Amino acid sequence: MGFRRLSLLAAACGLAGLGGFVAWKTHAVALELTDPPFYRPQPLERVSKTYEELAQGDTANPGGTWHSEDVAGLELWTLKRHLPAKGTVLLLHGFGDDRWGTSPALRWFPNQDAAIFTYLRRDDALRLGTGAPYVTFGAQESSNVVSIVHHLEATGTPRNRIILMGRSLGASVGLLALAKLEAEGPLGGFIWEGAPASSRDFGERLVRGPRDRFWHPILAPLIGDFGSRWAARRGNYQREDTDLLRNLGRQRFRTPSLCFLATEDRLATPAIQREVASRFESIQTIEVPTWHLHCAEVLGPKYAEAIQHATTSWMQ
Repeated sequence: MGFRRLSLLAAACGLAGLGGFVAWKTHAVALELTDPPFYRPQPLERVSKTYEELAQGDTANPGGTWHSEDVAGLELWTLKRHLPAKGTVLLLHGFGDDRWGTSPALRWFPNQDAAIFTYLRRDDALRLGTGAPYVTFGAQESSNVVSIVHHLEATGTPRNRIILMGRSLGASVGLLALAKLEAEGPLGGFIWEGAPASSRDFGERLVRGPRDRFWHPILAPLIGDFGSRWAARRGNYQREDTDLLRNLGRQRFRTPSLCFLATEDRLATPAIQREVASRFESIQTIEVPTWHLHCAEVLGPKYAEAIQHATTSWMQ
């Protein structure tokens, strides 16, 4: 076999190997975007115990009484404080999480009732093994939020007394929902941290991981694009419906906001967070040198203090 043939064979093997790598990474991205392999719903016994502890209260949380009801096919849990509350905070969970995982956040809102649910009721379906709906990266989840807000209004909570809080994908879901809700008037407030720009961008960020590799500039955007397209087909949604800047357009939000901006984040990039923050007419931005979901850990008590100061000013 001549040198030319050996060179061609080596090149073909290299291309085949590269193609296999891209296909493998694309599949991994599509899987993580629609059915996060690291997520497992907690046993209901553990969920109940956590809710009981939150109802009993502690030094940071005055407790209250839980109530659950079916709302538009979703299971909504509300914690009513023992004393009259200033309003209601709707807690939106992040990627690969559920209502149990985000429930402890209600401790940051001692003067508010709390409401919580799992998007698409996915945790219940997984427990029952009935074929859980895929994560749609905000495309469908944001409509769930709109339904819950309308229910809270219909059952006596004024719109200007409803606060949304979301971190990670919960922040993106909240922003996409707010873009729809503001046509009917502003809410009481919105607290957010680390909103991924879109399923495509997040897919690329998953590939890039915590540090740069030599092949990232060429392959990461390609894999993120292919993976997010595959995820959209699996989840039966339009990928464009997950794009924050596309869906926000030139909209200016009248809802007051508090943003914790993680300046070292590689999954929800600071540039996008700043661009989204600029769409709010009234916003306080607290920059923290970390990745998102770690702002509370880095700030310590100042995290809750910022939330309570903001909600107090909004609920006057």
